[in-house]
Amino acid sequence: MTMTRDRESTAPMGCLLMAFELGQRSWKLGFSAGIGQRPRVRQIPAGAVGVIGNEIVRAKMRLGLPGEAAVISCYEAGRDGFWLHRYLVAHGITNHVVDSSSIEVNRRARRAKTDRLDLGGLLNLLARYVMGDRRVWRVVRVPTVTDEDARQLPRTWETLTEDRTRLSNRMKGLLTTQGVQIPIDKNFLEHLHAARLWDGTPVPTGLQERLAQDWTQLGQVERQLRERKARARRRPPEAATPTGHAIAQLQTLRAIGVTGAWVLATEIFGWRQIENRRQLGGLVGLVPAPYQSGETAYDQGITRAGNTHVRRVMVQLAWVWLQYQPDSALSQWYQQRFGGGGKRLRRIGIVALARKLLIALWRYLETGAVPDGARLKPMEV
Repeated sequence: MTMTRDRESTAPMGCLLMAFELGQRSWKLGFSAGIGQRPRVRQIPAGAVGVIGNEIVRAKMRLGLPGEAAVISCYEAGRDGFWLHRYLVAHGITNHVVDSSSIEVNRRARRAKTDRLDLGGLLNLLARYVMGDRRVWRVVRVPTVTDEDARQLPRTWETLTEDRTRLSNRMKGLLTTQGVQIPIDKNFLEHLHAARLWDGTPVPTGLQERLAQDWTQLGQVERQLRERKARARRRPPEAATPTGHAIAQLQTLRAIGVTGAWVLATEIFGWRQIENRRQLGGLVGLVPAPYQSGETAYDQGITRAGNTHVRRVMVQLAWVWLQYQPDSALSQWYQQRFGGGGKRLRRIGIVALARKLLIALWRYLETGAVPDGARLKPMEV
């Protein structure tokens, strides 16, 4: 005899689950009391956090939950950042900010997608997560307001550096269309006026005006970049704070400058609790992504699923490390395995070196153990 059971919720009893679908003009809120339950969906204007409390009260009444029932919510990390998380936590709601790329999805080529289905899926995953299934997604560690604000300066450097590269490349490209090559330096305008095309005529007036405008913008970007880096040297974070301590300690190593120390400290080392080296590599996206199915097995390269700011800086620091720390064990390892290869092999090797260097810097901050063979900067008198 076959026994059947009615569908029932396996989520913790007496708990209201809430999921957000955050849009630019409106938000959708989904409520349920467990897995498999049709969600109660409500729409509110974007940013209208004052309405959330009333919707929670109505949802508890509709779902038959007591007024004092705990509320657990979630939303995907994205454009709205972490301010909503801080608001919810301040009002007694347990909230989880979820990495959207880690959420389980249906792999069918074409599947129905609506806000109700998305909210229902999030609520079911939230229920599984609350019950202890940590594989359904990855929860983002939310920084404090101070830690988040400390990241603005190095990210401003990154933006200004990208603007500088973009302007410089555009100027070189415009000159190349006319067969002209002149240095882009402080005397650029003089070189431009003196430049001649293939037939001896000067550079056309319209192109000169455009290049002069780009050169002016390039000068402004260069000036802003110098000012902000000088500000970081004059006013580093307090050494008593974890971020300030990490910035100061990293700069005691040769090859680690102001930019690298600020990025590493403000993005990861200053406020994250790192348990092991694999977690650190996964955080930055420098761990391998193997593919194995049956007898087929190959390496897909690194995951690139982590912090892009740190990953970019670590690859740059790896090249600089080879130059300023040639006697270190890491540099010798790289030279033995990749130094004699072609360009592609050396590029692959530099990523491996970046991962090893990142782990060595983490250990240096945690235990004070200087990487093998590495040299410290001379003490300032």
